[in-house]
Amino acid sequence: MRVDAARDVGDDGEGEEDAETVEAVVALGANLGDRAATLDTAVAELDGLPDTALVVASRWHDSVALTPEGLDPEKPPYLNGVAVLRTRLAPHALLHELRRLELAHGRDRSAAAPRWGDRTLDLDLIVHGDARLDTPALTLPHPRAHERDFVLRPWLEVRPDAVLPGKGAVADLLARVTAASGARP
Repeated sequence: MRVDAARDVGDDGEGEEDAETVEAVVALGANLGDRAATLDTAVAELDGLPDTALVVASRWHDSVALTPEGLDPEKPPYLNGVAVLRTRLAPHALLHELRRLELAHGRDRSAAAPRWGDRTLDLDLIVHGDARLDTPALTLPHPRAHERDFVLRPWLEVRPDAVLPGKGAVADLLARVTAASGARP
């Protein structure tokens, strides 16, 4: 649905009004199955969400799997990217839609699934306008986005002037992450 023709969907049950259209950034990743096809399909599905339109999506970038212990080159590699959306959905409503899409692609978020396990599709809400939230279900901006090359690099690709609220310019954040890892920018 085109955002400029969208209706206000009301209250999302978390006390947030869906009054205005905002820009949201969603990080996408997959390391199981046909990763590129899954991510391409997910971008199209993001564009089809209610009261939401795709603005731009990055190219897909290969990355080493990240675990609580650090990078693990023994695990299947990820493809990652970002999608920038314009949406009238409130943050929790958008998160609900992201979880629904993950489930449709076979993502297991049950208590039995490893938290940092392999994934058919991972959709993380990075920012939702300038919203700052800290609820049991959602923290905005994403609490670890500023540390993740696989989020910052594709975001910078599509939004060279992007700013992660509370952390700074995405270009500066990526430079810090790159310097800390010893990798080339």
